[in-house]
Amino acid sequence: MRRPRLIIALVAAATAVLAGLLVAAPAQAANVLANPGFESGTAAPWTCESAQVVASPVHSGSSAIRSTGGASTTGRCALTVSVQPSSTYTLSAWVRGSHVYIGATGHGQTWTGSPGAYTRLTTSFTTGANQTTAEVYFHSWYGQGDYWVDDLELDGPPGGGEGGVPGAPGSPRVDQATDGGVTLSWNAASGDVDGYTVRRPGAADVETTATSVTVGGLAACTTYAFTVAAFNGEGESPASAVSARTSGCPESGLADRALIGYLHSSFANGSGYIRMADVPSEWDVVNLAFGEPTSPTSGDIRFSLCPAAECPNVETKAEFIAAIDRKQAEGKKVLLSIGGQNGQVQLTTTAARDAFVSSVGAIIDEYGLDGLDVDLEGHSLYFNAGDTNFRNPTTPVIVNLIAALRSLTAEYGDDFVLSMAPETFFVQVGHQFYGGAGGGDNRTGSYLPVIHALRDQLDVLHVQDYNSGPVMGLDGQYHNMGGADFHIAMTDMIKAGFQVANTGQFFPGLREDQIAFGLPAAVSAGNGHTAPAQVHQALDCLTSGANCGGYTLRGGVSPDLRGLMTWSINWDRYYGWEFMNSHRPYLDGL
Repeated sequence: MRRPRLIIALVAAATAVLAGLLVAAPAQAANVLANPGFESGTAAPWTCESAQVVASPVHSGSSAIRSTGGASTTGRCALTVSVQPSSTYTLSAWVRGSHVYIGATGHGQTWTGSPGAYTRLTTSFTTGANQTTAEVYFHSWYGQGDYWVDDLELDGPPGGGEGGVPGAPGSPRVDQATDGGVTLSWNAASGDVDGYTVRRPGAADVETTATSVTVGGLAACTTYAFTVAAFNGEGESPASAVSARTSGCPESGLADRALIGYLHSSFANGSGYIRMADVPSEWDVVNLAFGEPTSPTSGDIRFSLCPAAECPNVETKAEFIAAIDRKQAEGKKVLLSIGGQNGQVQLTTTAARDAFVSSVGAIIDEYGLDGLDVDLEGHSLYFNAGDTNFRNPTTPVIVNLIAALRSLTAEYGDDFVLSMAPETFFVQVGHQFYGGAGGGDNRTGSYLPVIHALRDQLDVLHVQDYNSGPVMGLDGQYHNMGGADFHIAMTDMIKAGFQVANTGQFFPGLREDQIAFGLPAAVSAGNGHTAPAQVHQALDCLTSGANCGGYTLRGGVSPDLRGLMTWSINWDRYYGWEFMNSHRPYLDGL
């Protein structure tokens, strides 16, 4: 809050009296930058292309910022500050990494090569006769990789007012949701703050002096987009965005702690074929692998049981359907999974979109299924150049898939179960690289617009925490598959949400009951097999905050986490049901 003027005046008077008794000393310049050492835990109010606050390495304090000079970005961060005209300022920063620059827009800059330890950079500039603001920045260069910055200083006379506009509010989040309202909260903004303004399209602004607010008069089971900005007498901060969904949604009938597995129904491999009737009752959701297109761009999805020549013990179609009926009578869900490793589904045209809706609906009706699992891999999803807004995608394969899934969920109603099983490359890697922004692989992050568009219809997202390279988490560290750490960090990203690469957009997190995570059932099922004890550690951390191994949950605990997914039921049987026998009791005990 703004300091009382009376106190300021009294302090100033006392200082003047004291100055007459002491020997005059040179005036000391003040650091006019907000959050100069990133000790707030966020980059705000700095605006960054792609950056993370990290705990190591730091120059001083507990935090520094790490950014990346990538194929199409310099990893630039910038901050606009209030300054006085015709005044000299000295900008400095402690930096390490390859090719780091600091400077002020319209003035000078300085840089250093590749210091292995923190090195101080310093540059000076003089403002123009009518200049009242200045943009200071730091960045690397294309293709130079990670660099770190800490303890920035801009020494010189403060601008008008008491330090300019505040910084952006940090980490906006949803504390509570009811059928008719939501409670939002956020971290206090840096600088002098008189209050906060909460906005949503089509509604009146809400102002508060607190760091939380309850917004009522909303519709049930609906997602709303909010922004929060801080203000004072000098103006308003950059806005921070958050999405919130009201409660009151119809129940899909999924188990509270779901054990989800894929069943090799249409093909054989080394793990052997399992008849539907022989799937143990411990499995709450059975995803039939796979429905595949007649050609990658046809949209015409087909599904049939494994041929007897490949699977000698395959049941008849009538027996298969009867076994599905019995599973459903027990409260289980059986879904058609489309795609998989080999099933490329590219809905490049509206004709393919319509064929997809028609053919998927026909399979669901023919077998009496409960819904659809979207397991698109490989080159099914990608971005055209310039498609950088996940909220409003323009690439046909993404736009048409969204439309098709909306059509199916609307046709079948509230009981329809929709799940998705993307790889980390198509979701969490979008935090660092976004395919539509140019450079690198145009598929990175390509599930994000699909997840976001269907977030009100999506029952469970179980990202494949396997067959993955290292992925940067919200802690600014790279995490590797195969241990509790990877599942904790990757799942926390889905709950908390994250900045989408250099697009300037924030992907809002999902509700905890929409989130599970996937892993191989056994060592032969895929790279990234995780020992049961490590899986249980991850579940403990995510659901209660215990046993996190030093990781701090950015999205908070998730006591209603949906459960676990595995590839596959067949591989689990082949290895003596280790996955099922280890995790079914543990999920039940949470």
